[in-house]
Parts: sequence; C-alpha cells; structure tokens
Amino acid sequence: MTIEIKNLEIDAIIGILPKERKESQSILVDLYAQYDYLDGVYVDYANLANLIETTLIKEKFELIEEALLNIKEQIFKLYPIIYTLELRIQKPNIIDNCFVGVSQKWERDR
Repeated sequence: MTIEIKNLEIDAIIGILPKERKESQSILVDLYAQYDYLDGVYVDYANLANLIETTLIKEKFELIEEALLNIKEQIFKLYPIIYTLELRIQKPNIIDNCFVGVSQKWERDR
C-alpha cells in the first residue's frame, strides 16, 4: 500500500533570511509512504499530516533540508511498517515565478 499526502499547506517559520525568521510563510509538503497492509495494521494518514504540521510549526527550522530529515526520522521511528518514504517540502512564495524546495526518497529493509 502507498499512503499519499499531497499539497499539505502549513504556515510556519522556516528559512534563514531575517524576514523568514519573523514571519510565517506557506509551506507545501508531499508524502508518499509504502508499507505492507496486514490484517488491520495500517498507517493513519491523519496522524502523519498532523505530525508534519506540528513539527514544522514547533521547530522553526532554518533549512528545509533539516526539516525534511527531522520529519523522516520521526516517521521511521513511529511507523516501523513503512519501508519506503518520499518527502517533498516546498516554499511556493519565496521566489515570484516558481516553487522551490527539496525532496528525498528513502528505503529501508523489510
């Protein structure tokens, strides 16, 4: 099975520029997580979305790379049944004519 969370929009402080440290900005997060569904053992997508939102708001990361890695570590710790995880964090309003962001995919042994 694959859980998909697309365009999770969060207002958070993230970035290294002085303005980014004072004012929250819109952040978009995409998540794809693969796991083996076994007789009622599943991954709750609402809990995943809440984990991402809470982490981004609370931690006020300077770099989106740090945010990405932090969220990955939490998800792999809380959900050992997830064996593939892909995360994307974007800042849609930082540059006028494009979205910028980072993404990475991780796989662990099943």
